[in-house]
Amino acid sequence: MTQEATTGVYGNPPAELADVPRDAVQFSPLLPGSPALERQAEGSLAAMVMLVPPGTIERRHDIAQALRVLQPGGQLTVMAPKDKGGSRLAKELKAFGCEFEETALRHHRICVSTRPTDLSALQAAIDDGAPRQVEETGLWSQPGVFSWNRVDPGSALLLKHLPQLSGRGADLGCGVGYLARAVLAMPTVEALHMVDIDRRAVEAAAKNITDPRASIHWADVRKAGTIPEGLDFIVMNPPFHDGGAEDRSLGQSFVRRAAESLRKGGRLWLTANRHLPYEDHLKDLFARAVLIVEADGFKVYEARK
Repeated sequence: MTQEATTGVYGNPPAELADVPRDAVQFSPLLPGSPALERQAEGSLAAMVMLVPPGTIERRHDIAQALRVLQPGGQLTVMAPKDKGGSRLAKELKAFGCEFEETALRHHRICVSTRPTDLSALQAAIDDGAPRQVEETGLWSQPGVFSWNRVDPGSALLLKHLPQLSGRGADLGCGVGYLARAVLAMPTVEALHMVDIDRRAVEAAAKNITDPRASIHWADVRKAGTIPEGLDFIVMNPPFHDGGAEDRSLGQSFVRRAAESLRKGGRLWLTANRHLPYEDHLKDLFARAVLIVEADGFKVYEARK
C-alpha cells in the first residue's frame, strides 16, 4: 500500500451516497485480491468508506475493524439500506464510543464518525465475528460466510443423493468445504478444484480440507479461467443473492461455467432452492438433465455434458 493510498473502502458504496477517492484501497472479502481488513495495521488509514453487510455479527465486526485501523481522528463513513442494518448503525456506533452525524438518503442510513479515543469497546465485536470451529459441523467458519454456523439443507440433500464420483472435479462456490469433505472421502476422486468468491470461506476451507488432492482458489466463478477444462464432474450449491437481493443470473452463470469446464460425458450435480428455474438453462447447455429429487424446499439435478 502506498503512502498516498490512505483511504480504505469496503464493498461498493453507491457513488451518489459517498465520495470514494480513486486510489482508495478495497478491503471487501468478496472482491478477490483485496487485502484483509483484519490484518491491516492499527492506525494505518486516514479514512474509511463502508457499505456494510446486513448480518449483525458480521457488520459489527467489520465496523469495529474499520475503527481499529483508522488513525486518531480518522473519518469513518458507514452506510447500509435502512432495512438491512442501516437503522441500527447509530446505536452500534454509539456502543463503540463514537460521535457521529446521521443522515438518510435513497433508503439508506449514512453515518459519518471519527475513530474514538478509547478502542476497548471494539474488542468484543472483533472477537464475536472472528473465525471459529463450529460444533455442529466440526468445520472452521466465520460469521458472514454462507450458512456459516449450520449445515445448509440444500447441500445436505445433495450429499444424500450424490453417487460415487471419480476422476478430476470441482466444487464451485465451495464455502468452507462441507461438500468437498464428502467428495474427497471417495477414493476414486483424483483431484478437486475448490472455488469461492469469499476470502473468509477460502481461508476456512484451507483449514478444513488438507487433502493433497484439493486445490482451493479465491476467485469469481463467473470469470473465465477460474477452473480447468475437461473435468469429469462438478458439484455445486450456487448462490442466488447478490448484496442481499435475489439475483437468479448468479446461479445461471455457475451452470454456464460448469458446462464450459466439463468434458463430454462429464456430470454436474447441482442443488438449488425449489423456486429457482434452472430446468431450461440446464437443458440448453447439457445433453441430458434430470431432476433427481425434490424435498424440503430444494431440488437436486444431475446433468450430463
